[in-house]
Amino acid sequence: MKFAGKVWRLLVGIKDGLVLLLMILFFAMLFAAMSARPTIGSGEKGALVLDLSGPIVEQPAQASATDVLSGGVAKEYRLRDIVHGLEKAAGDARIQAVVLDLDIFSGGGQATLAQVAEALDAVKRTGKPVLAYATAYDDDSYMLAAHASEVWLNPMGGVLVTGPGGSNLYYKGLLDRLGVTANVYRVGTYKAAVEPFTRTEMSPESRENMQALYGAMWESWQQNVRQARPKAQIAAYAGQAAAQIQAAGGDMAKAALAAGLVDKVGDREAFDRRVAEITGTEYADVPGSFRDIAFDAWTSSYPVSDEAGSIGIVTVAGEIVDGDAQLGTAGAETIVRAIERGLRDNDLKALVLRVDSPGGSALASERIRQAVLAAKAKGLPVVVSMGSLAASGGYWVSMAGDKIYAEPSTITGSIGVFGILPSFEGALTKLGVGADGVKTTPLSGEPDLLRGPSPEADQLLQMGVESTYRRFLTLVSEKRKMPVARVDQIAQGRVWDGGTARQLGLVDAFGGLDDAIAEAARLAKVDGDDARPVWLEPGPSFADTLLMALASGEEEEQASPDAFGRMGLIQRQMMARAAADAELLVTGASVQARCLACPGSEAIARPRKDGLAAMLLRMIGV
Repeated sequence: MKFAGKVWRLLVGIKDGLVLLLMILFFAMLFAAMSARPTIGSGEKGALVLDLSGPIVEQPAQASATDVLSGGVAKEYRLRDIVHGLEKAAGDARIQAVVLDLDIFSGGGQATLAQVAEALDAVKRTGKPVLAYATAYDDDSYMLAAHASEVWLNPMGGVLVTGPGGSNLYYKGLLDRLGVTANVYRVGTYKAAVEPFTRTEMSPESRENMQALYGAMWESWQQNVRQARPKAQIAAYAGQAAAQIQAAGGDMAKAALAAGLVDKVGDREAFDRRVAEITGTEYADVPGSFRDIAFDAWTSSYPVSDEAGSIGIVTVAGEIVDGDAQLGTAGAETIVRAIERGLRDNDLKALVLRVDSPGGSALASERIRQAVLAAKAKGLPVVVSMGSLAASGGYWVSMAGDKIYAEPSTITGSIGVFGILPSFEGALTKLGVGADGVKTTPLSGEPDLLRGPSPEADQLLQMGVESTYRRFLTLVSEKRKMPVARVDQIAQGRVWDGGTARQLGLVDAFGGLDDAIAEAARLAKVDGDDARPVWLEPGPSFADTLLMALASGEEEEQASPDAFGRMGLIQRQMMARAAADAELLVTGASVQARCLACPGSEAIARPRKDGLAAMLLRMIGV
């Protein structure tokens, strides 16, 4: 029996080993299959189809397990992939046309869209047509469509250009009803991010700032569209849309056609037949079938990053947070390690800091800045390239650069600091619940969120915010060569458009990422093939690749592509922001540097258990 038992255990061990080996082989093959990206053959020809079913961002967020399980996974498109892919398409004979499918495109920052528009113009200059199609166009999708050779609109659709602006929610009355106190510590007359928790309406200072900012952005948007499409009567249409649609018998498509906003009104089959006239028919028995090349396969054939490049690109995208973070969020330690790894593994001659962030933790911002300064200490010049948004902490990290490039529609500035802590003394009173205890020092148990922070804690927290603001002013003063008093005048938390920021001396020049790379190469005395960029960011792990593969099969709920669906999408985004604001307040101590004008700046605070010292250091945000 003992011998039989040993044999049995041996057989079980062999079986378990084989199962383990098969599992390893399975996951290895799965990883290889997911890692392999489709490429195009040398003989393929057709229209390059850019089917945008999500937003264009600087750095797409990685899917988490929660995202996959909840099914709430939205596809995002990396800006540099789109721009690089279009640049390659312009000079490749296999690409006969570019098709923009904007039916469910969900937008992007204005400076981001301007860069894509420039790449579309480069395609047109080679004589290749660019054709755009949508059931309905809003501001973002029309900004791209205006750069097409032909703009098509569904007969049941329309063009709804609204311009920037709209309402925001203010929670002071609700908080009073609930007995929740928002304890605010702030510096900056225009630091409007705390106003939803302290007011029932926009302050005069915030209104002044937003009117100036949105006015500049609206003018920049109109100028971009007018240059791309001179025949579009955009100002008249935006100012009198209802009257023009009524004059067209209530037909929104006809009104857009009469105003020169679109070239053709037709359904998708008619549009496809038009593309087939250019590229040829793919399948004779399929109506409207045209020869096409998928954009993912195209970009896989022409990767952007070059491992042999000497110009390192450091991306600071999303909220700036302490510690590590997935791509799409600027985790300080993740970025620092990427810089250190790039310096170790690549023969770098210069760095370009690409910033598209509303800010966040001051400690994390300073950590990133110091890592960039360490690279400068090794003799590497650093040039900053601002995307659509480089505000507050995004501007803080930009102070590491030798030169700063921005777009006219970049949102920047917001040099100000605030902190916010909720306390629930009023709510406890309403519920008939008391809170009491003993202290050994004035700061024992502080900040007390049950009875409200003590005067000593209030003073300490306010002094911490003021100290960080002074450091911010000094940093800007030294780097921008301005007196501190002058910096304070243009700071105060005020948000500026890129054009005004340049006039004020907050940025050096207008230009995109390519301009920043060229300047970095010039400063490093690098030219020719040596001036190739290499992106210093971690690649996806096996788990990340697996999650993204699973997420790619999920379909996030989309708004209807018609005009009313697009209007509804804007309202959904506002309600999502309200939910983020509520979570920000109730999840515990946190400080976020946000402005009401900064898209994508919603931050969700996570509750932590620590004392006043750690909380004070963590809560200071810019």
